[in-house]
Amino acid sequence: MSFEEGDEVVLHDEHSDFDGKVGTVETVSETMFGDENYVISFEDGQEAGIAAAALTAADETDEE
Repeated sequence: MSFEEGDEVVLHDEHSDFDGKVGTVETVSETMFGDENYVISFEDGQEAGIAAAALTAADETDEE
C-alpha cells in the first residue's frame, strides 16, 4: 500500500518506541530500487526510513 503526505498511519515495528501508535506521514521518498520510504511524525517524536510494509492506514477506531 502507498501513502501520501498528511495520511494518518499506524506503525508496526516491534523495535520502535512508536510501535502500534498513530502518526502522520511527513515525507515520502523513493529508494534507488523504486520502493517508498516514509518519515512519520508522532505526538512525541518521529521515525524515519519506514517501509510501506510496516505501516497500515489509521482509522477512527485506532488509539494513539
